[in-house]
Parts: sequence; C-alpha cells; structure tokens
Amino acid sequence: MAKKQKTHIKVVELFAGVGGFRIGLEGASDAYDTIWNNQWEPSTVRQDASLVYKARFGAKGHSNTDINLVPTSLIPDHDLLVGGFPCQDYSVASTLSKSGGIEGKKGVLWWQIYRILEEKSDRRPAYIFFENVDRLLSSPAKQRGRDFAIILSSLSDLGYTVEWRVINAAEYGMPQRRRRTYIVGYREGSNVFRKIENLQKWVLFDGVLAKAFPFYRKDKTESEFEIEGSIKEVSDSFNVGKKESPFGDAGIICRRRVYSVDTKSIYAGPFMTLGGNIVSEELVPQDFFINDEELPKWRYEKGAKKINRVSKQGYEYVFSEGAMCFPDSMDHPSRTIITGEGGNAPSRFKHVIKTSSGRYRRLMPIELERLNMFPDNHTFHPEVSDGRRAFLMGNALVCGVVQAIGKSLYRFIYEEEPVSHKPIEMQRDSQPKLQFKQFAQDFVQFVKNHRKKNISLDPAKHLLIGFVKTDNQDYFLDGGISKIYYTGKTQSFPSTIALNKLYYFMPYIKGKGIKDIYLINIARIGTKAEINEGSEDHDPRLVFELEYLESLEDYIPVKLNIFNTYRDTVLGSILNGSNK
Repeated sequence: MAKKQKTHIKVVELFAGVGGFRIGLEGASDAYDTIWNNQWEPSTVRQDASLVYKARFGAKGHSNTDINLVPTSLIPDHDLLVGGFPCQDYSVASTLSKSGGIEGKKGVLWWQIYRILEEKSDRRPAYIFFENVDRLLSSPAKQRGRDFAIILSSLSDLGYTVEWRVINAAEYGMPQRRRRTYIVGYREGSNVFRKIENLQKWVLFDGVLAKAFPFYRKDKTESEFEIEGSIKEVSDSFNVGKKESPFGDAGIICRRRVYSVDTKSIYAGPFMTLGGNIVSEELVPQDFFINDEELPKWRYEKGAKKINRVSKQGYEYVFSEGAMCFPDSMDHPSRTIITGEGGNAPSRFKHVIKTSSGRYRRLMPIELERLNMFPDNHTFHPEVSDGRRAFLMGNALVCGVVQAIGKSLYRFIYEEEPVSHKPIEMQRDSQPKLQFKQFAQDFVQFVKNHRKKNISLDPAKHLLIGFVKTDNQDYFLDGGISKIYYTGKTQSFPSTIALNKLYYFMPYIKGKGIKDIYLINIARIGTKAEINEGSEDHDPRLVFELEYLESLEDYIPVKLNIFNTYRDTVLGSILNGSNK
C-alpha cells in the first residue's frame, strides 16, 4: 500500500470566482490540493466565473450551484476552507430556540460558511482562510464593527482562534494598491493552535500573518476586550452608540477574547509597478486606444469638477470631486481595479495609460490579470467578453497575498519550507505568448463561425492576417475552397489577440501582400501530426479551419506588426485602405 503523502492539505474553495485562492495556494506549496469548489453568481444568468474556473482547472470537483442549496453532506471533508465571501449585512434575523443555532438574513452568504462549519461538527476543517473588503472591520455605519464582531464570535464559538489583517498588496511590493481584510483561523487542537502562547505576541511578531507580512504597531492603538453575549445579542447591541470600530488593522480572537492594533507595513524588497506589467504597444488591438474625439471626455471625467445638484427632497447642493491622475503613473503600483473597468466609455475610475508613441489607451484584460498576479489570459474563454473579463478582475483578489499567507501557514503546520511547482510569475513579458498548457483538455476550441447563405462582408468583424511560409504558398494559391492554417509551435502566438473575436483570415504572401478573404470556421488547438500520417510533430499549435469567401481585386501590401508574422485588425481597415 502506497504511503500517504505527509504534506497534503485538502482544500475546499467557496465563492471561488475564477480561482484566485487556488492559484495563490498552489503557488505557495504543492501540498495544497483543491478537492472541491463552488462558484455561483446569483445576480446573472451567465456564469462567466464558473466557465473560466472549469476551463482553467477542469470540471472535477467543481460546483456551479447556489451554495444555499448545497447540502453539507455533498461537500467532502477537508483540512482548509477558503473563500472570498461577499460583503453584505451580516446581522442576525432570529435565534433558533430548538437548536441553539443562529439564522442570518436570507441570502447572506456568510451564514453558509457558518452552516457548513457547524454541520461538519467534529469533522470541520482544522484551518480556515477568508478574504473580504477592508471596510468589513467598521461596518455598518450605524453600528461600527458589528458585522466583524458577529463573524469573529461565531467562529470563536465553533472552536477557532482567528487572526485577521488588513493588507494593502502594494505596500508589500505587489503591482496593485488593493486593501483587503484577510482572516485565518485555527481549530483547537490543530498544529498551529498549539503554537499560540500569547495573543499579543502572536499578532505582533510570532503568528502566521505577522511572519508573512511584518509590520510596526502604531502608537496608542492597541485594545483588548471581550465580545459577550449570544450571537443575536452581539448583532443587536455590539458597539451601539459609538462612532469608531474597536477593531484595528490586525488582531486575534481566542475564546471570545480580542486583541487588536493598527499597523504600518515593514517591507524592504522590490516593488512591482503598473509599467512593469504593460504589453508592448504593437501587440495592443486598436479598440483599446482612445481616439482624439473621445480624449476630451476622458479628461473631463478624470478632472476636478463642481456640479450643482438637487436632492430628492428638493435641496440644492454642490457636488465636487478632485482631479485624478491622468494618465495613470507607470512608475508606481496601479490603482485598485473595480468591476466597471471594462468597456470603452469614458470613466473616472478606469485606468488610462500613455504609450511610448504618445497615444492614450485603456488596459487590456491580460494587464488587469497581471495586476492581480494571475497567469496571463487566465480569464480567457470564448464565451466571456473583454468587459466581463475586466469585471471578474474587479471582483478578484491579489494572488500574491494568498501565496505569502499560504507559505506561512504551511511552515507553521509542517515546520519545513514549502515547495511549489506552480509559483506565481513575478516578471512579465512585454510580448506575451499564448501558453497552451493553461487550457484544460476539454477546452480546445476557441471559436466556431458559420457561413451565411448570402455572403456579405462585415467590416466590423475581426480579421487576422497571418504570414504564409514559402513552402506553403502554393497550397494557398491553388484555388481551393477549404484550407487549414497552422501557426508556429508552442509559445509562438501572441496571447494579446482575442481569439474568441476572430472571424476572418487573410493569408499574407511574401512579396505580394494580402488578397484572399477566408471565414474562420473553427479556431482550435491541434498538431501537424493530425494531417501528416507518420509525422512526429506533436507540438501544440493554433489551427484555423478556413473557408474561402472572396478576393480583393489585387494584392494589398500590409505591415505585419506582431512578431513580423501577424496583424490583428478589423476587415474594414483593409477594405477602406487604412491598413498602414
């Protein structure tokens, strides 16, 4: 019988999004093994995050069902429960007299975490790890700190000692200014719990979070208190009448006893910047650039302004806001990505950078992914638009923070250094290439287009122009209707081209230019061995299955601006002559 791996941490991921926790933990140690995950978006019919998650990690163990409807019995036993649960009103609706349990407001997803932990009983996980917005510590406005007190006291009652920390990723060298609350808990009797001797020292120096993200304590900010009463009483009366939350940026609760303090980060390492994660200008599709007509609208949105307004009650007032940096600084970490980052409409909060040629543009999905420290094109999926990809990154966490905490937690559990074969990439290529290995085996078809009965060329559809090697030119000039175009070998195709938008293809013939227009019936991953019997060329390539539509009157010379091999544009730019 095979010996069980010593360092094996079974993980269940709730509110999984596109897998930020999983990426961070797998980047920390090979020991972290996500055996089950749940992602359900209740506010939309489209389940984009679930589509991406399955495409990246496979369907095994993935649940795309409302967590409210998932019985705890269907969730496998595990060692670590993680999740970025939504920020909501966590108040308690009623006390269940028979069971002694609690019931939150309908749809408040924190109570599903509580429900799972409670129903797991003596099989509940040894460790928990959650993420939420930084304002969790001071919400709601009318009862500062109540929501966090409910969460902490309910976890304490379940036998967990819980520490928390508000971390700004940029203060520890990461490429985005994103402040989030991270919560890590240790069940009584666990390896980590047994190491906690003094609550104050654990928070300040000795604990999992302190070792991952060192800090100075701010003077006169320490506090110690006990959260008393039932969860219902905490919900009704905690901190009533006080203007400030009693919870500092860092703290711990053990058996309802709380110690907390405000923090100032300690970090002396390298800093990543927005500019260090930007793609070369020649690889950027045209629709991300801001034209001269739209630029004044962007300047207005970003600028300082005072606007006279009238309230619903009829009171006149002046709405004012200060100027924002325009364009965004390339020498510092980026501002926080928000869910409204996508789309080309002028906006105060979207990022805009100035390119080396002096043009202004929005950020691409691959760049937003990098600012959250995800792999390039992690959110790519044929059914997910660029706007939705931006939305998903606005909802995501910075994977590097999870990686650092995951490493620290591993060290405390096993008292050895973690090893990972999937570390998070820190240095990014300005000319990124498609990584075929990131696609699951059942996700090999990027686009499928159908020819219409009556051919009518659409100038707004995306066109890929591809260089044809000399030994393959006759194949494309023989007048055949159906063709197959193979790209170069692995990692030779630019990952900035949105494959799911491609519709037309035009082969570039050296010394001539482009003339023939093809419909891309299918874009997929394949190998040349599939058409050459006996071939040993099994390197993955992009394969375009093409159908001839029509030809231009004569060849048009164009410049292949991506690796001197491709050009990504729209058909109209060729038809109207704006292809230089």
